[in-house]
Amino acid sequence: MTDEFERIFGAAPTGVWAAPGRVNLIGEHTDYNDGFVLPIALPHSVRVTAAPRTDGRLRLYSAQGDDRITDLPVAGLAPGAVASWAGYPAGVVWALREAGYQVGGADLYFDSDVPSGAGLSSSAALECATATAYRDLYELDLAPAELAVLSQRAENRFVGVPCGVMDQMASACCAEGAALFLDTRDLTQRQVPFRPGEQGIDLLVIDTRVKHDLGDGAYAALRAGCERAAELLGLAALRDLPVEGLSRALAALPAELGPLVRHVVTENGRVARAVELLDKGEFAALGPILTEGHASLRDDFEVSCPETDLAVATAVSAGALGARMTGGGFGGSVIALVPQQLTGTVEQAISAAFQAAGYAEPATFTATAAAGAHRVG
Repeated sequence: MTDEFERIFGAAPTGVWAAPGRVNLIGEHTDYNDGFVLPIALPHSVRVTAAPRTDGRLRLYSAQGDDRITDLPVAGLAPGAVASWAGYPAGVVWALREAGYQVGGADLYFDSDVPSGAGLSSSAALECATATAYRDLYELDLAPAELAVLSQRAENRFVGVPCGVMDQMASACCAEGAALFLDTRDLTQRQVPFRPGEQGIDLLVIDTRVKHDLGDGAYAALRAGCERAAELLGLAALRDLPVEGLSRALAALPAELGPLVRHVVTENGRVARAVELLDKGEFAALGPILTEGHASLRDDFEVSCPETDLAVATAVSAGALGARMTGGGFGGSVIALVPQQLTGTVEQAISAAFQAAGYAEPATFTATAAAGAHRVG
């Protein structure tokens, strides 16, 4: 990447930083309800080679882009002013300046092996890589969680996607060999050991190749529905509704809001159960919780699709211990816990099922829990 940076920008870089994508083991659509989540960081990452500038220009180049430099005035950055992928790193610089940090321009060269549109948080990885590089380039005293919050602000206010903070916290704060148990209300976090390979179990990721766009309005509508339900119930957020109060709450709400509430409340419970199992090292027992979570996303939240449903059903039928869609939904990826001796069988079964249904060939890989954003060179 250093050679390419010099070819594109005509000077040597200061360093190279990386921030990972993520899969969420359980805890979907709970983060913007002040709830609990349990993601791991992927080995796949966005890498940024960077150097500061003194002329107030932000120059951005992506190895996966159109071979053009996006050249922006830092002082002129404003929400909605930057289109396409460049809005994510530009939004981070804007968020830093909005928060009072005296940062200027930079040359940033991005390269990524996080699949885009697969529900693996490529946008958060792009944001957190930028934030981590800027922290070091401008010697900012910012902890990883603070970088995550600034990155979320960039996506919410600059790009316009009303996401919760889970993706950015996972990309910034995860530890190798662990899942991040996160309370999204106060950002209390704990690293929970997650090494299923030590017990002969793979975490298989299935990219259905169905692209999703959380900025298209459906995600915002779900969030608005949850917030409306909390307001009607007199709660600060749905996280505050205990499971024993669920039936009474459902009876008091409009019919269209009930399923959203049921998913959030039961999903928070699934996170708690999953953490208890992981603390005991009972990785196999996590499988049914994943499958249960998928049914809730499919039936109550209605964010699944035929491809993700087929991947889950086929994986379980072929021997997976459990499976579910991961990410915001409307396509993207599925995760499955699979005994290692059956991983190839499950992959082949899913490929055959997709071919029979006339769907595009899915991509699969096994994932291990990787480290969060850091400097690599």
